[in-house]
Amino acid sequence: MLTVGINASRARSGGGISHLVGILSELNPAEFDIDRVHVWSYGELLAALPDHPWLVKHTSEALKGSLLQQLWWERFDLPKELRAAGCSILLNVDAGSVCRYRPCVTMSRDMLSYEPREMARFGWSKARVRLIALRYVQNLSLRSADGAVFLTRYAAETIQRFCGRLKNVAHIPHGVGAKFRHGQRHQGLQKSRTLTCLYISNALPYKHQWHVVEAIHQLRQRGYDLRLELVGGGDGDAQQRLEDKIAERDPQGVFVRQHDFVPQRQLPDFLASADLFIFASSCENMPNTLVEAMASGLPIACAARGPMPEVLEDAGLYFDPEDPGSIASAVAGLIDSPEEAAVLGARAGRLAQQYSWARCARETFSFMKRIASSAPSA
Repeated sequence: MLTVGINASRARSGGGISHLVGILSELNPAEFDIDRVHVWSYGELLAALPDHPWLVKHTSEALKGSLLQQLWWERFDLPKELRAAGCSILLNVDAGSVCRYRPCVTMSRDMLSYEPREMARFGWSKARVRLIALRYVQNLSLRSADGAVFLTRYAAETIQRFCGRLKNVAHIPHGVGAKFRHGQRHQGLQKSRTLTCLYISNALPYKHQWHVVEAIHQLRQRGYDLRLELVGGGDGDAQQRLEDKIAERDPQGVFVRQHDFVPQRQLPDFLASADLFIFASSCENMPNTLVEAMASGLPIACAARGPMPEVLEDAGLYFDPEDPGSIASAVAGLIDSPEEAAVLGARAGRLAQQYSWARCARETFSFMKRIASSAPSA
């Protein structure tokens, strides 16, 4: 029987939390000869996890402390706790882990530190120095692991150009919640009414919301009756750039509205009330909100960058996220061909059916079982 340890102390993003909740909600331990799963993390994440008799939750006061205290605990104390719990294998849910334990599987979720063009958008700032340091830490973590999990083939190929070829690699996409699949009640793209374009993402240099605002402005100038809903909030230079663009193109607040951070449970309502979805990010590992929009059956205009064509395939229209004219052309292409847009939305919905948490859990723990049976112990 296997006793699985999971290091989720570094899982601070919404995507990382959703991933862990998803696979533990769907896991059938008996299928993989697992008797216990031990999870180490901070209190907020542990509270979000399901309760099962086979699931044991652990935390440490160090995880409430400074970054240095957290790293010290992860590097020196966590391995002792893993051994005390009798863990047969460790899953690091973030490649930024400094824990060393054998055997282990490390999951790669971050992409930004492996995209030099995207990093350059931050200039020579603290954020960029942090990304360079993070790439170094992630490379060490991936190289020392007995197995590595990537969410997309694009991420696997790109990251291995920096860290070198890894010995055991699995491509396991994350899932999408069932609540997103029940939102397919869209009216279709009818030019006779105001159409709502939705973009869900916080404002960051590589998210390009300001170009989307400009694109919608251009389309309105051409007679398209559109409004734009931006969900995700933001701060810093990217948020200021977005606010400046909104002030320039929509000073009266006629067609652009930006919402702050919205809990994931509310996102299906935004998707259900939208007419089409825009995804303008130029850097992703696997884009959660794109997959959720696909599951909802919305027509999608999408950036032709990173893993997006791998995920969306031929179920949307693509654009250059740094060219407002290109964005406008893709959006207009959907609106001008409503029947084709409906076909693309339905196709996206069918593609999204492959992204389930049950599949993600099954493939993740099957891979871990294989690694545990073949890799040496600490």
